[in-house]
Amino acid sequence: MFADFLKRLTQPEPDQLPDTDARLALTALLVRIARSDGTYDTGEAATIDNVVAARYGLTPDAAQALRKDAEGLEAEAPDTVRFTRAIKDAVPYEHRLGVIEAMWKVVLADGERAQEEDAVLRLVANLLGVTDRDSAIARQQVEGA
Repeated sequence: MFADFLKRLTQPEPDQLPDTDARLALTALLVRIARSDGTYDTGEAATIDNVVAARYGLTPDAAQALRKDAEGLEAEAPDTVRFTRAIKDAVPYEHRLGVIEAMWKVVLADGERAQEEDAVLRLVANLLGVTDRDSAIARQQVEGA
């Protein structure tokens, strides 16, 4: 189902993604970070729904449908390194920075910062070209909210 999308995303010189494709790819990263500690529960899924609804102005049903599509994409996506590098090349910085903030919301949703989630988030931020400073600011904004 997502083979053509992934092929376009991972080609050597990807075009900038249309808004709907960027939403799907970035939501798939949220799913990947939620799954990184081996536990992906309804609370994390609900947090992703809330994040994408607020970020993209979606209804609850549309946010849930986007997350479900993103779960499928995440399962088919290549390793995190190739996937995030492809997104970096196809998505503007400000959108990537917003995703780091959203990832922190997902990581902190269960009240714990699992080492696996922290490690994947640091890797993803770096591969997306988001600086450690910007990632730390995003985390502090989420913790202060």
